[in-house]
Amino acid sequence: MCYETDAAPPRFTPAGHALAEAAALNLTSADGTAVGAFLARPEHPAGPGVLVLPDNRGLSGFYRRTAVRLAEQGFPALVVDYYGRTAGADPERRAPEFGEFPNLLPHLLALTPEGLDADLTAGADHLRALGAAEVVALGFCFGGRQAFRAAAPRFGLAGAVGFYGYPDTLNGAPGPTQLAAGLTAPILAFWGGADEHIPSSAVAAFDAALTEAGCAHEFTTFPQAPHNYFELAAVQHLDAARASWHRLLNFLSERTIRRTSGGHP
Repeated sequence: MCYETDAAPPRFTPAGHALAEAAALNLTSADGTAVGAFLARPEHPAGPGVLVLPDNRGLSGFYRRTAVRLAEQGFPALVVDYYGRTAGADPERRAPEFGEFPNLLPHLLALTPEGLDADLTAGADHLRALGAAEVVALGFCFGGRQAFRAAAPRFGLAGAVGFYGYPDTLNGAPGPTQLAAGLTAPILAFWGGADEHIPSSAVAAFDAALTEAGCAHEFTTFPQAPHNYFELAAVQHLDAARASWHRLLNFLSERTIRRTSGGHP
């Protein structure tokens, strides 16, 4: 698991937008499953909607706070949970249980690509229904892996951003590297050079696969940063976190500029 339940994202930019909403809600996936979610929406959106994809713990406080940070910058942000099919649509009720990995594991192993795709699509569709002309996926750890997968055309996204998402085969399932030939949305990826979970060789292989596929991408590796460096408590890595945050905001703003100018993402 990437972030503890009390983790918080750092704040590097002051709030520039008042919030119209910051609340939990339920979505309905394509197979009728109730999906837990959290929406933070500015009064006057100034950019694409952001589909926030959590680590394997699912929707926790870190991601609610991240959604609020994004909405304060003008980007409507919706976090989706992954566990409606096995644990119910209320992440708060099972938060203590999912704090222990052995309790989480059966639910994690029950996830399927089809279910994940349906839930991600439900989240993106909800942002579009709220008026977002473009949607960008933003994921962390397990969610970063899913964000990379969501760069496929079937999701219709304007971009995908991943923080330390494992790109290679995992438990026999193909990862973004193996799926790279089918990825088309621009990808922005952040990596920790001191990440014990993702070797530099896996990052290089993903880079090469995206290049061969012709998928626009930008990778940034922070040499001394660990796996979960984007966190308020990781004070020794705040420079890496700050640089990542500003590059993320630029990436989102670029999607807005290209849409309004008639260009293509």
